[in-house]
Amino acid sequence: MSFRDNPFGEVRLPLLLGAAAAALVALVVAFALLMVDRRQTYQTGAYNALRKASDGVVAPVTGAVAAPVRWAGGVGEGIGGYFFAVSENRRLKAELAAAQAWREKAVALADENARYRALLGLAVDPPVPMVTGRAVSESRGPYANTRLVNVGSDRGVRVGHPVLSENGLVGRVVGVSPRVSRVLMLTDAASRTPVMIQRTRARAILTGDGGWAPELAYLRGQDAAREGDLVLTSGDGGVLPRGITVGRVVRGVDGGWRVRLASDAAPVDFVRVLLFEDFVKLEDLRVLNRPSPPPPPTPTPRAEPPAAATTPAGQPRGAVP
Repeated sequence: MSFRDNPFGEVRLPLLLGAAAAALVALVVAFALLMVDRRQTYQTGAYNALRKASDGVVAPVTGAVAAPVRWAGGVGEGIGGYFFAVSENRRLKAELAAAQAWREKAVALADENARYRALLGLAVDPPVPMVTGRAVSESRGPYANTRLVNVGSDRGVRVGHPVLSENGLVGRVVGVSPRVSRVLMLTDAASRTPVMIQRTRARAILTGDGGWAPELAYLRGQDAAREGDLVLTSGDGGVLPRGITVGRVVRGVDGGWRVRLASDAAPVDFVRVLLFEDFVKLEDLRVLNRPSPPPPPTPTPRAEPPAAATTPAGQPRGAVP
């Protein structure tokens, strides 16, 4: 192949000239370094022209030669930092995922703790023993709404006991086994609860119909209820303590008064069962039924002897004048 046919023929001469120039520069630098590195003692002012010239040549050349080295070092540090950043990013992501899991657990525990504190703060008048449980399942239908609670007869729970959440009345116990109880919710169609309006003390029967807001039935009185009135248990019939929060009065779509239940403010998970059947159970029936002692007899006044009869003259009757 001729020189003209060689595809690198056009760049061969510039390459040769560049190599020769680089060799010349390297030779000059080497000579300058050799001269600079001579072991000789310089007196004051003996820093001769050759030393100055060599320093002027070496400084820019060594800077230019060292630039690729610095650039290569920077590139190496960047590549190392990139791979280190990838591994660090993976580690931080793993730590973030673990922290998020712990955060979710902490939030759940804080919520559970707050609800437990609210449950423990429940109080009724007069004081009634309570047991704490948790709703474990739910049975819901068009008209039926019940819950299973993980406390039963082994904890003293009986049919008829009222059940409360931290927000208010939930329902009452309708079935009991040794470890589980069935709670009839206030919205169930079979639920009937005596209540009163706090503002007017008007009585009514809270009647469940399967909807979200039970109806206030048999409400009587002038201006007996208004929107937003607080509804409490009335205690009528002795089956519930008086004054337990039930909810707020709202107007239904049918125009009647209904109650937005306070227990709907949060999921019914934790509950307290009041070991209460009747106010009579709080007292000693033997004392209540003990007959009263008979009243003491009333003393009879003594009869005075009859006075002697006298004659008109003042003498006793039958006397001889």
